[in-house]
Amino acid sequence: MPIVQNNLRSSKGFYARLSPLGKSGTSSGLNTTTESKQQKEPSENKLNTLFDQYKDSHEDVILADGIERFCNDLQLSPDEFKVLVLAWKLNAKQMCQFTRQEFVTGLKVMKVDSIRGIQARLPEIIQELTVNNDLFKDLYRFTFRFGLDVNSGQRILPADMAIVLWKLVFTIREPPLLSKWLKFLECHHVRGIPRDTWNMFLNFAESIGNDLSIYDDAEAWPSLFDDFVEYENDQMNQNISKDDMKDASIDN
Repeated sequence: MPIVQNNLRSSKGFYARLSPLGKSGTSSGLNTTTESKQQKEPSENKLNTLFDQYKDSHEDVILADGIERFCNDLQLSPDEFKVLVLAWKLNAKQMCQFTRQEFVTGLKVMKVDSIRGIQARLPEIIQELTVNNDLFKDLYRFTFRFGLDVNSGQRILPADMAIVLWKLVFTIREPPLLSKWLKFLECHHVRGIPRDTWNMFLNFAESIGNDLSIYDDAEAWPSLFDDFVEYENDQMNQNISKDDMKDASIDN
């Protein structure tokens, strides 16, 4: 099951060795530092060899089967958050595919060149995402592009895909109103989510929190947010009316 493809597409039908001591204390310290830095740089040869283990037999890309094997070696499920994070770090252009350039360049940036290195680095990146707003925003915006079917020139994310991706990207930093928002989309059979709506939902969720009373429809929010807030307010009023009726019947 390649990179969150199963849940997404199936909804239509988503990876010190010490240097020798020198003769002088000063020079040995410099040599050790230099060598240590060199050792931390990933080996491009190792990265290409690693890529070759998973690439397709006919094309110089890693496709669905190769990504599944890659995830298995990483001891990851293809539809889990860590795999989305990995795809983001590789700057993958589409689901179920890693090009050689994406793979090698992305892992070099991560400063890893082995399965074990990737396994160790991913939790560190996720920790950074939990505290760094700009990093999380970058991942969040990447997720929209990643979900598009680039082969068909898709520019709007189908709602079923968007719902799965919202759940996935908010594995961390889940906003209080997420479940209500997703329920609203499902109940109202929204067909697609444009990029602007996707991007602005993060701002909307952070500014509103769980208090829809502070929502100002005079601001430049997408109309879908207006509909959502109106729907939630109607639901709240209905619940209040039901409670009032229960209280009245008890008093009688």
